[in-house]
Parts: sequence; structure tokens; C-alpha cells
Amino acid sequence: MDIQQQREQARMFLGLFVDNGGVIRTKAFPARFLEDRLHTGIGWTLAQQALTPFDIPVSLPELGAVGEFRQQLDLDTLCLIPAFEGMACLMSDLCDLEGQPWAACPRSFLKRVLQRFQEHGLRVQIGVEHEFLLLRQQPDGSFLPADNSLLASPDRLYAHADFLSALLADLESQGLEPCLCFGEYGPGQIEIATSPQEALWAADHICQFRELVRARATTQHLLASFAPKPFPAWNAGGSGAHIHISVWQQSAGESTNVFYDPQSTGQLSQAGRSFIAGVLEHLEGLLALTCASVNSYHRLQPQSWSSAYTIWGYDNREAAIRVPSTFWGKESASLNLELRCADHSANPYLALGGVLAAGLEGMLRQLEVADPVQYDPAEGSEEERRRRGIRRLPVSLDAALAALEQDTVLCEALGQLLCTSYLAVKREEIAYCRELARGVQGTEADKASAIAQAYLARF
Repeated sequence: MDIQQQREQARMFLGLFVDNGGVIRTKAFPARFLEDRLHTGIGWTLAQQALTPFDIPVSLPELGAVGEFRQQLDLDTLCLIPAFEGMACLMSDLCDLEGQPWAACPRSFLKRVLQRFQEHGLRVQIGVEHEFLLLRQQPDGSFLPADNSLLASPDRLYAHADFLSALLADLESQGLEPCLCFGEYGPGQIEIATSPQEALWAADHICQFRELVRARATTQHLLASFAPKPFPAWNAGGSGAHIHISVWQQSAGESTNVFYDPQSTGQLSQAGRSFIAGVLEHLEGLLALTCASVNSYHRLQPQSWSSAYTIWGYDNREAAIRVPSTFWGKESASLNLELRCADHSANPYLALGGVLAAGLEGMLRQLEVADPVQYDPAEGSEEERRRRGIRRLPVSLDAALAALEQDTVLCEALGQLLCTSYLAVKREEIAYCRELARGVQGTEADKASAIAQAYLARF
């Protein structure tokens, strides 16, 4: 279906963007105003970029009551929301009143990073493993998983056959390219992987994926929650958004995967190893962008398959970066790097932009990476981890933000306004969660549960 056909089916458009809190925000308008809105944009107060996921405003002189930015719709991102007839959405850039990219625009940040790749004749492809919970509201108003099937059991697919059949059709019809679906480890948990796409479209599609899933779940009287770990007491690992990255070079009319070298161990090239080195060097600060909520750190625990240490490895699912096995007959096309410490509380433009900026720096500096770790580092001794330079990832959002603030490479890439406003919003989010925990009578586990439940419907 082309854009003109999509336009003809839409009666209402939602202009979407993602704020510093990681929340997808929108203003909607009737279809007859589309041409006008494409020209004029949509007005927002500057303070919109100073809201936490709990709608608490942060006091910042640059993002206060005075002034506006314009939401500039990108028609190429038009996507129907098939669950609701006549509804469609478009992703957006945020511009100043002169029509230039606003300094606090996350999508423009990713564009700047991708421009640096283009200057070196490179392009980036991104695939994503989306994990989410299907929850059903109980008579007391609480939410519990909609089924209790086993990991990868057909029973979960049977239990949600109507939802999944409709959802996969929705995604396929809108070009989001689902390629794998199964029941994940946790009760009510679903994973759907999407095929690799150009990085900017991949970030757009992460947002649209969430909206299509949540919309379709609503029609089945379900809540789809992308929160990292809304039930922290469960042994299940939580819900991530694993990012699969490959970098390609165009030469003599052919596109080559620069991470692929059939003669190297694991078929991973030196460029791929340098990309890994760059990401690992900045991983503590990057975590503030890729695991962007207090709840994220309930998920990032040792021996939970979500990664807890600054390591990489071949098919090591306890590693921050896994080099997956390639597929037979498609070795070059399928060689990629998987970043496992990422989830849907992240603003995808900030997360991808930060990771790619760090990886490109590693490539340009031709950094060497330590040897891969082919075991679970939690099973080794502290002495062994120290000897191999294996660092524990930040154990809280507060610690990750401190690391980001000290990382000059990441801060300079983000730019002053985006960096300072992001840090302020996230620190206000932490303050809210601390206050919430103080009001809970009980154990530390009870307090963690209260915080996690606060995020349940936010993402």
C-alpha cells in the first residue's frame, strides 16, 4: 500500500514524537487539515520536552512557559493504525520557529549521527526484538498476565490467536516487517522480531510498533505493557528491546557488510570489533539512554539474560553485546551485533544515536577490543572479573546518568540543550520514584514493586 492509498483511508492523523521521558506524545487533527499541517507544523510549548513519564514538569530556564517549537510532520512515515478504522500516524521532527532543527529534537540528533556515517560512505541497518506483556485488568483494577503458558509453547499463541493474527497483519500491511513471533519466558510475554531496516526508519518503526500493538490489544480488552519489568519479584527476565546493528558500505554498485569477514573468528571483521570497543568504552553512559527508566534496573541483573557486565561474546546471552551466529547461506547478510541492554523505556532516537555515535568513534579510532567472554561472568570470581577488566554495569538510573554526564563524547554528540534537559528530566523521574517508595510500608521488594507498577502503563 503506497502513501496515497494510506492517505485516502485516513480520517484522522496523529502527529507523534518521543519526548525526553521516553513517552510518545501526540496531537491529532482531521484528515482535511493534512496539507495545511504539513506546511505549518503543529505548535507545542517548549516545556513539553521537560516532562517526566509521570507528567511532572521540570523547571528549566530554556524549557519554560514562554516560547514554542514546531512539530514538523514527515509524510514518508505515514502509517495506518488498522485496529481503529480511519486512524493514521506520522512521525515528526521538532523545529524552532525559523524552521530549523530544534536543539532539543531527539530525531534530529539521530539524523546528525547518521550523517556522519554517510560522510564515510556508510549506512546503518537496525533490526529489533520487541518484548512486551499482555495483561488483563482484574475486578480490583489491578493488571495480571493474560496467560501463564510455558516459554515458546504454542499454547500462548493459541491463547492470543485472534490478537496475534490481527497484529501481524497490521504490522505487515504497514511495512514494519515482522519476521518472528513466539511466547517469551514471562507469563503473558510476547516477542516479535522485525527485519533490519535503515536506521532512521527503524527508530520510527519502534514507535509505530508500540502504537500498533497497544491499539490492537485495546480491541481485545488487553493492556500491552512495554515496561522493562513491571513485576520485579518474578524470576522472568523482563521485557527488552534488543537492537541488532549492521553497517554497510556502497562500492561499485554493491553493498558490503563491513562487520563481516569470512576469514576471521566468528566471521567478525576488525571494523566490527572496533565498533564493539567503542560501544563498550561508553556503555556506562549509554545505559542512561538505552535503559532509561528506574524500572530498567530491576531487569538488568546478573544471570537474567539481560546483560549486567561490560562484555561481548559470540552467542553469549549474558553479554552486553552478542555476536549472533550467522544463517546458512546468508552469512554476510545476517552478520550483526546485538545490544542486549536496551528496553522500550528508551527514546529510540536517543538510544540509537548514542550507540551509533560510540560505535563510529570506535571504528574511526580503530580501537582494539578485549577478547570475547564465552561464559557467564557472574559465575566467575571477582578477582577474575577484575583481571579481565569486566565491569559491572551501573545498577541504577542515577549511576548511569552520572556516567553520561561525565562522558564528553556522548554529551557533545547530543548537544548542550538536549543533554542537559534529558539529565534534568530523568533526575526528576528518579526523585518521583524515591518519593513513591518512601510512601510504601514494607520491604525493599515491596517498594520496588510499587515503582515497577507505576511504569506498567507508561510504556
